[in-house]
Amino acid sequence: MSSPVPPPPSLSHRVPDLGAMVLLLAVARHGSLGRAARDVGISQPAASGRIRSMERLLGVALLDRSPRGSRLTDAGALVTDWARRVVEAAEAFDAGAQALRDRRDSRLRVAASMTIAEYLLPGWLIALRADRPGTAVSLVAGNSAAVALRLLAGESDLGFVEGLSIPEGLDGTVIAHDRLVVVVAPSHPWARRGRLTPSELAATPLILREHGSGTRQVLDAALAVHGGLARPLLELSSTTAVKGAAESGAGPCVLSELALGEELSARRLVKVPVEGVRLRRQLRAVWPAGHRPTGPARDLLTLTARETAGT
Repeated sequence: MSSPVPPPPSLSHRVPDLGAMVLLLAVARHGSLGRAARDVGISQPAASGRIRSMERLLGVALLDRSPRGSRLTDAGALVTDWARRVVEAAEAFDAGAQALRDRRDSRLRVAASMTIAEYLLPGWLIALRADRPGTAVSLVAGNSAAVALRLLAGESDLGFVEGLSIPEGLDGTVIAHDRLVVVVAPSHPWARRGRLTPSELAATPLILREHGSGTRQVLDAALAVHGGLARPLLELSSTTAVKGAAESGAGPCVLSELALGEELSARRLVKVPVEGVRLRRQLRAVWPAGHRPTGPARDLLTLTARETAGT
């Protein structure tokens, strides 16, 4: 029984590397190994060794060497023509890749949870425009779960979420801290209360953000040991809608302190303290696991850290 024939070596082991082909083309241009070496930025001994390695790999002599210089053999001339096509194809490949990088570096796709999109991102994006005036930015606002889905689908370059933890499949970093507060219209009975207990808050139907929002996630976790949230009075998909319903006197709501400055200062809403429950949360920048932000996304991430550190 004959022994099996070993498979031929892979193409990468049969074809000279791109650097060797570039060197061969330089020898053909200059007629000198020394000048070719200087052209490609290596020493003459290194250039000579690379050409000899190429000859051993191909099994043919490529150069006739003499004190007057180096001349291509007939086989060397033919290999040089083939090498020129490979190098030209590599240059086209590099130009295409550069175009892709330029397109990527001139745009930034951001997805952000509602509170961050409404109350923090506008200032960050204005600052980014000053640093990168040529960057086109698109912003999609949604709840934290929707932000995670967009990042995992490759539809956004950088995201911002408000929940208790980094969504699965993403990496992230804390960029700021936030506090949730209970607010009611001035006409609501709670407006005259000194303080609520966590059990009272849990047992009361509230105007709430939808499931998947960071606000809802933090509130669910905080009140889980106090009987959990009662069935919502209303469930709305935006911070503005929740505030509007609370201002109308429909009932209490729980929102980020970031979103309530104007309403509280004008006393359109009144803050109601709650004792014995932690309603603080971390705001995070997030991105697909293993893919640290680059280009404009990296710049925005750096800028958010600088901006929040100064507040």
